Amino acid sequence: MTPSSRILVAPSILSCDFARIADEIATIERAGADLVHVDVMDGHFVPNLTLGPPIVSAIRKATKLPLDVHLMIQEPDKFLGAFADAGSDYLSVHVEALPHLQRTLSAIRKLGVKAGAALNPATPPDVLEWVVGDLDFVLVMTVNPGFGGQAYLGAVAPKVGAVASLLRARNPGALIEVDGGITDRTAPEVVRQGARMLVAGSYVFGAKDRKKAIDDLRSASQAALVRET
Repeated sequence: MTPSSRILVAPSILSCDFARIADEIATIERAGADLVHVDVMDGHFVPNLTLGPPIVSAIRKATKLPLDVHLMIQEPDKFLGAFADAGSDYLSVHVEALPHLQRTLSAIRKLGVKAGAALNPATPPDVLEWVVGDLDFVLVMTVNPGFGGQAYLGAVAPKVGAVASLLRARNPGALIEVDGGITDRTAPEVVRQGARMLVAGSYVFGAKDRKKAIDDLRSASQAALVRET
């Protein structure tokens, strides 16, 4: 399997049992997850409040999997160092919260962390035009951020394709991540458009058999790629 066709699955701990967070993460590690997706919300940029660097640091000690930390917060520049020090491997920031996106992405990479730009459903992909070279990945939201368990917004799927075209032309090493309502039924559509990192919260953590859920997500995604070739 070539790097461009490998599907990475990142279960979101927003849907896990926080009273047993270490055990919950251990289950997805055994089930074959590629990353742990950590949603950080501040109650301002999104209407919910979750966790901060100390919890990310505790998660880092509980798993060997890469930590994919999604900052849904205002003024993320103030916290980049803290989240990097806590053990983030991937760090995404919302373009809607940033007046100087290029500077923020550059700062993340200087911390030794992979830098991503996150796009809300209504945000057009052309905002990435002048920062393409500073991206390691792009996170396309297929729900409005702030809560887990929301329904997938299929109208956003073509935006994944537009981002993929931009990256293929100018930064082919960058990946596209998709977050929001991702299941074995919705994943094929975004994978065909170019997504290779799939965030799945309630689909994985709500399953009786988490390994089967992850395997089914990958199988459906790979089948979609085969049909495209």
